[in-house]
Formats: sequence, C-alpha cells, structure tokens
Amino acid sequence: MKIAVLPGDGIGPEIMAEALRVLDYIIDDEGLDVKMESGSLGAQAYFEYGDPFPDYTKAICDSADAILKG
Repeated sequence: MKIAVLPGDGIGPEIMAEALRVLDYIIDDEGLDVKMESGSLGAQAYFEYGDPFPDYTKAICDSADAILKG
C-alpha cells in the first residue's frame, strides 16, 4: 500500500507529525507493508513552486492508494 502524505499549512504539519507517529506504530505493530511519500500542498507549495497543488504532488496522489492530508 502507498500513502501520499500532504502536511498542508497552518497547524497541518504539527498535526501530521503526530498522525504519522500513530500510523507508524500501527504499521510496525501489524507488520504492514506500507510506503509513504510526502508532497507539498498549499502556501508552502505556492512559495516553492508557484502552484498550491504542483504537478509532482498530483503525481504522488495519483499513484497512491490513500491520501493523508493535514
């Protein structure tokens, strides 16, 4: 399984850090085969790439089985 991780803006990155701690625990505890890939979204992406939802983030989401958004 592949999960796209999009921290977002505001408190999103802070919340995402804790959500990932819980998710990592579950993955390890259950022995799941999960890969996570992060992408930029929102203001951070706009300042870095000039687009709030850049093509590379779209590609990550398109190839993912699930999306975790902060």
